[in-house]
Amino acid sequence: MSTQPQADPSAMTPDELARATAQSMYAADRCSKALGFELLDVRPGYARMRMTVRDDFLNGHEICHGGLIFTLADSTFAFACNSYNVNTVASGCSIEFLRPVPGGDVLTAEAVEQTLSGRTGIYDIRVTNQTGETVAMFRGKSAQIRGSVIPPAAG
Repeated sequence: MSTQPQADPSAMTPDELARATAQSMYAADRCSKALGFELLDVRPGYARMRMTVRDDFLNGHEICHGGLIFTLADSTFAFACNSYNVNTVASGCSIEFLRPVPGGDVLTAEAVEQTLSGRTGIYDIRVTNQTGETVAMFRGKSAQIRGSVIPPAAG
């Protein structure tokens, strides 16, 4: 745990707040770290993550297990929809698998906010391989709940 004082979220620009929120979330995200997911970029309503398809990610068909592609997309969705420092969870999501992914491929998931209305948002996440081919499309619906990722500064 950091001993450095937490910056006041209300004094940050939207981009700074998105990055600080993502750093705080990633530090506590044991699943994404255990799977080797890298957080590449985050800004308000947007996130991009990457993973390498390890041998232990392969299913009985010797292709990446769909659940791991889903997990990459879902984690990227989480960073995008929490980028405003309002605790936000998934209320529903779906995925379309478009092409098989062999071991060793490097997948990048890019989450883009489509709409944010009240406490509900819709995000589209495109998952591509290292040659830029789309391997899956994920759509997530978010719901804001109480609290914030980074607590307000004590004052």
